[in-house]
Amino acid sequence: MNSLKLLSPAKVNLRLEVLGKRDDGYHEIRTVMQRVSLYDEVELSLTHKGITLDCDSREVPRGRANIAYRAAELFLEKIGIKTGVEIFIRKRIPLAAGLGGGSSNAAAVLMGLRDLLKIRITDRELLGRSITLGADVPFFIFKGPALAEGIGEKLTKITLPARMWFLLIHPGGEISTEWAYQNVNLKLTEARNEIKIKKFYKDIDKVAELLLNDLERAAIKKFPRIQDIKEKLSKLKARGALMSGSGPTVFGLFEDEAAAARAQKEFEFGKKGTTFLVQRL
Repeated sequence: MNSLKLLSPAKVNLRLEVLGKRDDGYHEIRTVMQRVSLYDEVELSLTHKGITLDCDSREVPRGRANIAYRAAELFLEKIGIKTGVEIFIRKRIPLAAGLGGGSSNAAAVLMGLRDLLKIRITDRELLGRSITLGADVPFFIFKGPALAEGIGEKLTKITLPARMWFLLIHPGGEISTEWAYQNVNLKLTEARNEIKIKKFYKDIDKVAELLLNDLERAAIKKFPRIQDIKEKLSKLKARGALMSGSGPTVFGLFEDEAAAARAQKEFEFGKKGTTFLVQRL
């Protein structure tokens, strides 16, 4: 087998607390993440030498500027195998949207190269190495819903309701993760009383009580429409609404597909805005 295609899913943050800034410049976080059924496709093909990356979107960076490229570079260097790889990404997850598309692509490259090259390395070992690429990459290797702490590398399995649908509303525009963390008000986050994250949630209303994003306040100042979308989703009977990650994507949480589909019909955008109706994985 010289080539492999993988689905690379998006994620939503059901809760994202920024606990403080560390001496190394990273932020200490506590977040609950769930993968959803919105996918990029990552195709890997082994070559004699070198790494190349291409994509069907012109907006996606090539070369080392792309985290998926750096994932291939890291894997091949650590394993010490003299081979090359061509990476092609078919993009459906919006860029810089708070949905983890780049991190998911990187995780897919790591797991795909392991399978293509038949390397005996566990998910746990791969997860440990992946944190140098980005805080969300370990989560996509972990696969299940998780509580992530530290800078994202400390993962604990949690159980969430089997029936959860999400209406993702991407209003257009991008927010870089770096900008979002630079503009968070740490004094406000430190003053908030933290709730205890449980390991088991069987009720979607209990999940709705989790919803919080410390990056949201600054993002709303930059994109006021985020607040408008949240309010509209609430009026459309979403169990909860929140900006995911560093935004600007907002999701509405629903228990059934029909309710989410009815809400989706109420959102109309021009060329920039997009909606996706997805379910939890």
